[in-house]
Amino acid sequence: MKKTFGLASAFILAAGLTAGCSSTGTSSEQKENKDTLDVYTTIYPLEDFTKKIGGEYVNVKSVYPPNVEAHTYEPSSKTMAEISDSDAFIYSGVGVEGFADKAVSTLKNSDVKIVKAGEGIDLLSREEEGEHDEHAHEEEHGEHDEHAHEEEHEHGEAEGHDHHHDHGDHDPHVWLDPVLAEKMAENIKDQLVKLEPEHEKTFTKNYESLKKDLDQLNKDFKQTVDKADKKEILVSHAAYGYWEKRYGIKQMSVLGLSPTEEPSQKQLENIVKTAKEHDIKYVIFESNVSSKISEIIKKEIGAESLTMKNLESVSKEDIENGKDYTTIMKENLAVLKKALSNK
Repeated sequence: MKKTFGLASAFILAAGLTAGCSSTGTSSEQKENKDTLDVYTTIYPLEDFTKKIGGEYVNVKSVYPPNVEAHTYEPSSKTMAEISDSDAFIYSGVGVEGFADKAVSTLKNSDVKIVKAGEGIDLLSREEEGEHDEHAHEEEHGEHDEHAHEEEHEHGEAEGHDHHHDHGDHDPHVWLDPVLAEKMAENIKDQLVKLEPEHEKTFTKNYESLKKDLDQLNKDFKQTVDKADKKEILVSHAAYGYWEKRYGIKQMSVLGLSPTEEPSQKQLENIVKTAKEHDIKYVIFESNVSSKISEIIKKEIGAESLTMKNLESVSKEDIENGKDYTTIMKENLAVLKKALSNK
């Protein structure tokens, strides 16, 4: 059973905050005397963007360990106490961090600046990205299979799945769209300027440099998809709806917007049928999400495996090799190019 940041953790954090206030000097005064901003982030793109924009004036740390699955991760009370002592907590605010709402509510008792990097971004609904055709709403295919639903529910309980982290009606994976990632980076830049206005020129210059990389990435994605043999891809996790809207691909997903959303038997049959109709040769898995069901489908249609990185977090290997958002997204583009080919 995973840890939940609940009342007990809230009390521990509250006690830590009280103790901090009784120490020499207030938290606000201590922060004003520092040369750099201490910033905590969630998903990897926010960590990467904050480091690039803030440069030498920020000390950035992600709450996520390497290769974690962001939808279900819960930070410890110790981590939350550390965040409360920092200058800023930057999270997406679009629904991918399961712990965020409860954590943000508790952090309001501290001096930390809470930043929603996804502020101002219009999220895709399930209907807009067409996910209900492949996975979400069996009613669209006619009758609702009650028996399959019961089996799915029982399977979810047996595997220890918790649907608390489902995303409702919107797709949170906005950072995979370079254009929307640019908006997140801009929001981060704006907040850093508010915290350290004396470094506005540096933050703006660094942001403009990042923006050029993201603009080029967007052009590369568009060009690759425009020249592709097909537009359909089969993925284990429905994380690529924004690519559908911007570039015109069509994702067929085994799991839902959250990896805990598993398909019924009837939905599996529809996925296999559609994959065969489109002569799908590859199933795209994700480096931090495992799915036995996706493996079964891969064997059923005789497909090969490809691996995409959804960038919720990164591996130790990627960190050691100096990879960043841009280089990993280029790797994803190479995977997408192969998946869209008839070879």
